[in-house]
Amino acid sequence: MNTPMSTTTPTAPVNAPTAKVASGQSHMAIAFGVMVAFFLIAPLFVYPVFLMKVMCFALFACAFNLLIGFGGLLSFGHAMFLGSAGYASAHAAKVWGLTPELAILFGTVCAVLLGVVAGALAIRRQGIYFAMITLALAQMVYFFSLQAKFTGGEDGIQGVPRGQLFGLIDLGSPMAMYAVVFTVFIGGFLLIWRVVHSPFGQVLQAIRENEARATSLGYDTDRYKHLAFVLSAGLAGLAGATKAIVFQLASLTDVHWSMSGEVVLMTLLGGMGTLFGPVVGAAIIVSMQNYLAQLGAWVTIVQGVIFVICVLAFRRGVVGEIANWLKKPL
Repeated sequence: MNTPMSTTTPTAPVNAPTAKVASGQSHMAIAFGVMVAFFLIAPLFVYPVFLMKVMCFALFACAFNLLIGFGGLLSFGHAMFLGSAGYASAHAAKVWGLTPELAILFGTVCAVLLGVVAGALAIRRQGIYFAMITLALAQMVYFFSLQAKFTGGEDGIQGVPRGQLFGLIDLGSPMAMYAVVFTVFIGGFLLIWRVVHSPFGQVLQAIRENEARATSLGYDTDRYKHLAFVLSAGLAGLAGATKAIVFQLASLTDVHWSMSGEVVLMTLLGGMGTLFGPVVGAAIIVSMQNYLAQLGAWVTIVQGVIFVICVLAFRRGVVGEIANWLKKPL
């Protein structure tokens, strides 16, 4: 008499992928915790205004990285969002007398609206043509900022009042202002984190890898790219509006094409396509500008030499190389 043999076969643990994802997320959470702890402790040892400048440019670089690192779109005109939001925020705070939170919000909205228009024009082309359109639009914004009366021309908008947050907290105190900038930076960073790990972010990365395949799967790639462009513009504007309140100044420097080059440098130096890379890149560039200021015009040459060395030695960027060594995303 034949007895039925067991047909059960060994199966892989159902929760293996979940455990792998959880491990990756915990790794990112630790890195995020280290970054937060650093910016909380740093004011005890470093000048707060310098740290606020680092956080503003770090948010700017993260916004740019969202576009190029995760969307594959290279913009040579991102300074127009940083500078235009700075002018709008400064004008709203100084002339209209808005409180700082409303001035920052107004500047961010202006950058978003500019991003909607610029994105609608730029995404019609790809590659170098896309980059050239953004550069041309940025130059138009620069010359507008130079000629418009409310921007103050070459002098910019000076003496912007920091005011009182919600009419209660005086931002004349450096630590109060630092707390606001820290909150804005962390909020912007977490928003980018959420976007990157959302279904929208996954589709965006698929478009970056192979746009034709994403189109064949039924995705409206132009709509996704336009939305990514607007998100990046809004976050860059948030950084610019906050920076204008911090330094009580909005000038042509923030809307000049060289600022668009600096943010590319920050992103590549830190690690394009990584979440924490732009933060590290911004910290390195701002530190060099601050501590090598006594070299005068030679600062630019020193930056160029360091950039060339880093590109040759760390092709993935500082954080990119660390992530590759750890075999985990950062």
